[in-house]
Amino acid sequence: MSWTPEQRNVTIAAYLGWTLDAFDFFLMVFVFKDIAKEFHVGIPDVAVAVVLTLAMRPVGALIFGRLADKFGRKPTMMGNILLYSVLEMASGFAPSLWSLLVLRALFGIAMGGEWGVGSALTMETIPAKSRGFVSGLLQAGYPSGYLLASVVFGLFYEQIGWRGMFMVGVLPALLVLYIRRNVKESPAWETMSKTKKRRVGLVKTLIANWQLSLYSIILMTAFNFFSHGTQDVYPTFLREQHHFDPHTVSLIVITLNIGAIVGGLSFGSISEKIGRRKAIFYAALIALPVLPLWAFSVDPMMLAAGAFLMQISVQGAWGVIPVHLNEISPDEVRATFPGLVYQLGNLLASVNLYLQTRIAEANDKNYSLALVLVAGTTAVVIAALIMFSRERRGIDMVESAKEAVGA
Repeated sequence: MSWTPEQRNVTIAAYLGWTLDAFDFFLMVFVFKDIAKEFHVGIPDVAVAVVLTLAMRPVGALIFGRLADKFGRKPTMMGNILLYSVLEMASGFAPSLWSLLVLRALFGIAMGGEWGVGSALTMETIPAKSRGFVSGLLQAGYPSGYLLASVVFGLFYEQIGWRGMFMVGVLPALLVLYIRRNVKESPAWETMSKTKKRRVGLVKTLIANWQLSLYSIILMTAFNFFSHGTQDVYPTFLREQHHFDPHTVSLIVITLNIGAIVGGLSFGSISEKIGRRKAIFYAALIALPVLPLWAFSVDPMMLAAGAFLMQISVQGAWGVIPVHLNEISPDEVRATFPGLVYQLGNLLASVNLYLQTRIAEANDKNYSLALVLVAGTTAVVIAALIMFSRERRGIDMVESAKEAVGA
């Protein structure tokens, strides 16, 4: 696989951008219990912060996607990363639950922009034959961020507390320096920007492709229930239902995220051979036989094994999504469309954590039941939905951009 330095640099930047974005997001899921104790509220009340973060991500996808389609992928990505880093640090200074909720909502706007902009920049730059593997690599950034957050929790939480965890989240701002120096603009965007032809607006483009848009939003709603339903409440499940100490929780979550990275890379690469749809179909169905081991085991080793296998399924399916959404996206709005439908799916699935904690609390803290209900249902739904999708594996995005603008 022969890459230019520019292609390698943009892949590194996009992977780290999503990794550090996810790192900042997942720092919070380890400290629900501590925040609830400090502000004298229940865990479901603190979980509203995650609901708000997920609900505001479509706003960020729209704002930053439109900026990237108009002004370029590179400068937009730099501003995006800087913003979410600063808001993460500010969360550590929140004097009340209400102020924390406001900051997490604003963080959601910043977080919502990065994925669409970064994936568009990368998929428009790298060789077509590398997209499957790189798609898995980019999506592996999400569990990589979760893994990094779990390491920080295990090593530093007892020394720095929940506020210190958020303050560590300012470090991703340093990535902006790397992007400024080493990353070049997308060639497909440059092709689009040189034309004097007036571009079709976002609304008109979405209306012209309404069936694709509606389908993609429904698909991404299922995907977001699948990922958030197996990840966000899992540390709380380990702490509240099994009463494991922070070190044990950290080790299990590290194992979970190693499985996620393996799944994303494996099925992203497999999708180059068998197609995007089939790769997602097979990955999603792996979850079903894993459910008992993952949710009903009591031994830490068995729970870790179940978590590892579950995330091979979840992030295996997710690993194909960056390339698949970019390939089926209308050329004129490629920085906006994938991120927007992804984050609208997040919006519709944003009730997941609150729903799961309520189910658990209503059943004598039975988090196992809440986990299985969401994971089992969404695995089946994704396997059914994906077979109705388009298959555009390997399209030439630069040529497609030329055709879109009549160049």
